[in-house]
Amino acid sequence: MATPADARFAEGKKLHFIIVGGSLGGLATGLALKSLGHDTTILERNPAPLLQDQGAGIVAGGDTLELFRRYNQCDQAFAVGSKRRQYLDREGNVVHREEMPQNMTSWDLTYNLMRANYDGIESPYCKVPEPDAAHGKATHLHDRQVTGFREEGDGIRVFWKTGAGEEGNTYGDILVGADGPSSTVRKILEPEVQRKYTGYCALRGTMLESEASEAAKEAFCERFTFFHSPGVQILAYLIPGKDGTVEPGQRLINFVYYANFPEGSAELEELMTDREGRRRQITMPPGMTDPAAWEKQRRLARERLPPQFAEVVCGTRKPFVQAVTDVISPRHEYMGGRVVLIGDALAGFRPHTVASTSQAAFNAMLYADYVAGRVSGDEWRRQTIGFARYIQRRGVEMGERSQYQSLSLREYVDDRNMASVPREQEVYPEWATAF
Repeated sequence: MATPADARFAEGKKLHFIIVGGSLGGLATGLALKSLGHDTTILERNPAPLLQDQGAGIVAGGDTLELFRRYNQCDQAFAVGSKRRQYLDREGNVVHREEMPQNMTSWDLTYNLMRANYDGIESPYCKVPEPDAAHGKATHLHDRQVTGFREEGDGIRVFWKTGAGEEGNTYGDILVGADGPSSTVRKILEPEVQRKYTGYCALRGTMLESEASEAAKEAFCERFTFFHSPGVQILAYLIPGKDGTVEPGQRLINFVYYANFPEGSAELEELMTDREGRRRQITMPPGMTDPAAWEKQRRLARERLPPQFAEVVCGTRKPFVQAVTDVISPRHEYMGGRVVLIGDALAGFRPHTVASTSQAAFNAMLYADYVAGRVSGDEWRRQTIGFARYIQRRGVEMGERSQYQSLSLREYVDDRNMASVPREQEVYPEWATAF
């Protein structure tokens, strides 16, 4: 199943990779490829030079930790440790616990560390490491909305437009689509693939550790804590605080609260209409939630949730909402290898899998290994598409069971433990790796 890209990589020439998408997946790819000596250009559609703090926590799985081990040169703690996984009942009592070390971090710390290492952007999060002369040139261009691309000679030309209407293009050898679950690159290649709402949302936010009650600290500090009831799931854990601090008291309690909002319902419309009256389709950004709509969710939280969870939901100052969606591309490689999809652009996982950032990290490292000749093209294809298909289906099954079925505590625990199996131990079924 060799492609022209296989032969090109075998020649060992310096290449120019154009990466569409400047969030974690695009930065992971840029870091991995520039470390091989290749030039990279990231095209990010956001008009600001830095993406804003998303306020989100990340469970840092093995691949995420390995990515930072390989490419992070900043002297900054990356994560907060969690020692135990536990489940509460409605009254807030611990009804199940397992000792299970894990690492938790934040989107904003991860992003700023990546920018420091990729293109030397200074921030309060860390000092910029010294450049490595062996690395390729790293270019980050914001306010570049990709409008199309075409093969040209031995490479590919990518066309873009700025918010002011300026049009331009960038020429390179390979195009990497790392532009998230609403990927423009994927839409151009696979226009029939649609991102579909699943009938429920993730309500999210944080609370400063020092502002929490002793009961909440006991439940969430160095604990990964869950609660389930029909149509409801909530989890919480500690993440680094302002500017990436991991000092006790300054860390943040991060929660993810899943609740059902049927498509077309008045409840969904209310939740996803912001304080300025604009209907948001997928994400309600931090600080934009309508106060009346959020006050209703605070009331429901007090009625539905254990008191420790209700406290952090009601105590968050900048809640945000993500509609949970499904999307997956049938392929990840196009035009003889001149265009590839990675991360959420390839497969958008439901958050229950805690694997979105891990997928981006894994895809980036594996693709770099393929480019460097450390793995074969066939192995790269099998591992990339196998992981995407297998974990995407797992997320669908976990979400449907959690939100629409009544399960025993043991079944919820088993579902969560299955999602924590290290990727290296997964065995993909034949349907997942078939081309």
